[in-house]
Amino acid sequence: MASQLFIGLMSGTSLDGIDAALVEFDSAAGSPLKTLNTHFLPYSAELRSVILRLQHPTDNELETTALISNQLAKLFASAVKQLLTKAKITSDRIVAIGCHGQTIRHQPGLNDGIGFTMQIGNAALLAELTDITVVADFRSRDIAAGGQGAPLVPAFHHAVFSSNDKTRALINIGGIANITYLAKNEVFGFDTGPGNMLLDAWIKRHQGLDYDADGAWARTGEIIKPLLSTMLTEAYLALLPPKSTGRDLFNEQWLDQHLLNTNYLPQDVARTLVAFTVQSIADSLQNYCGSIDETYLCGGGAHNTLLKSELQKLLTHCQLATTETLGIGVDWVEAIAFAWLAKQCLDKKTANLPQVTGANAARILGAIYQR
Repeated sequence: MASQLFIGLMSGTSLDGIDAALVEFDSAAGSPLKTLNTHFLPYSAELRSVILRLQHPTDNELETTALISNQLAKLFASAVKQLLTKAKITSDRIVAIGCHGQTIRHQPGLNDGIGFTMQIGNAALLAELTDITVVADFRSRDIAAGGQGAPLVPAFHHAVFSSNDKTRALINIGGIANITYLAKNEVFGFDTGPGNMLLDAWIKRHQGLDYDADGAWARTGEIIKPLLSTMLTEAYLALLPPKSTGRDLFNEQWLDQHLLNTNYLPQDVARTLVAFTVQSIADSLQNYCGSIDETYLCGGGAHNTLLKSELQKLLTHCQLATTETLGIGVDWVEAIAFAWLAKQCLDKKTANLPQVTGANAARILGAIYQR
């Protein structure tokens, strides 16, 4: 079979922008995929602010959601066109775009036991603007089947990162942190809790910055042990997998509740938030994973050397590496995963792992908008 080209688009809970990856699938080559090119398109501060407001009930939210969905589709289309220009490839060579969309709500299990998840970014408009088939809305079918709709990336991790003789753990630290455990006869994963989300919100409030580059600000603070202990009592952390979470739980309001009637130094809170992310990840690995030979880090958190060093201190059983070692850059794992998910959909192959999401059975994921 001739090689096929797909594009994966990912815009995560960090709300920093759009990751786009051009991926070649060639079964005859002996490798499941090859990344041909990548591109990042940042969100404006204004767009990020509007999306943050949509995380909670607000005035005229239906109209705002629909209009922002159109705006996102135009940005997704721009990211695709810029990626194709960089790669010197025309759109007619692309089989499909796998578009995650931008999550604004994630409430699996709510009310009727099914709940909902909502990722916006008008997929029909994206197909119209690019003249490329678009596969989107990957999470809804899993939720309809009784699952969490997340995380979906462990199935991709299993496909491309599994080892015949090593047990591996993949740690993705984006806005939310999640882990994938890859053993010879066992695969599972779940959201461990906040990754960079609370850290980013805190430095935005006090420093006006979008993120704490390399953990520089947090390094100036000290861990507030009583605050850390209180945060670690969050009920979500004690839930058994399958489980997933997002801004619906871990948001500024959640943080402010923990800071009521306190007068902590902002840099000390920042340092404590790093410790909270690290400890919740380490506890999850210890409590739910068996022996681990190799541990790999990806996501934006992989650039934070403070976070990495603190995590390594707790992972005494093995050295912490990054997915660069496995051939995929830390910033592009999820975008590439959605290219893979789009291919799975078009090939009529299942793409969720019931042991990860809690779905009743494996399902074909995604809604298709033909070119």
